[in-house]
Amino acid sequence: MNFLVIEGVDGAGKSSVAAGVSAWLGGQGRDVLSLREPGSTRVGERVREILLDAEIGELHPWAEACLFTACRTQMVAEIVRPALEEGKTVLMDRYFYSTVCYQGFAGGVAPDLLMQLSVQAVGGVLPDRVLLLDLPAAAALSRLGGNHDRMEAKGEAYMEAVRQGYLQLAGQEPGRFVVLDAMASEANVLRAAIKALEGAS
Repeated sequence: MNFLVIEGVDGAGKSSVAAGVSAWLGGQGRDVLSLREPGSTRVGERVREILLDAEIGELHPWAEACLFTACRTQMVAEIVRPALEEGKTVLMDRYFYSTVCYQGFAGGVAPDLLMQLSVQAVGGVLPDRVLLLDLPAAAALSRLGGNHDRMEAKGEAYMEAVRQGYLQLAGQEPGRFVVLDAMASEANVLRAAIKALEGAS
């Protein structure tokens, strides 16, 4: 498995798990490329500033979805596809499932339509495995504290809708998704993530 994605609500611990998984993969002799979304390209980092800036205020969910999708399309074309073709292992902190859940299930845009758009936008480049860090919205917001970016500031009901969207996607693709209990300690979540990847080719 060369294309791995870590998903979950804000505060679930994706970045920490991604760092630990990357180190473990490197120890297995893999040439690992770690990326975050949105970001990882010049276009992506510029748009990331807009998407997360609390001073921007409300954006229409379709506007958000299109901005995220534009960043992702550029990243896949510029970085992800070439890396996979070179035999590297690509580890993503978020992928298009985030758009389907945040702007779709929680934002009101039809999730099925967003899924179709997202798959087309990345040219059908799908992850081999998605590690979903599942965390209730209340716990996620408690971890985040008082400093919220524009997406995090949308509140508990929005975040719980995102979470439920992720769980629905995981139920639709049990062969691709592994759901991990993010209420566990960081060390235990990382151990569970590694166990889910052990033996993967």
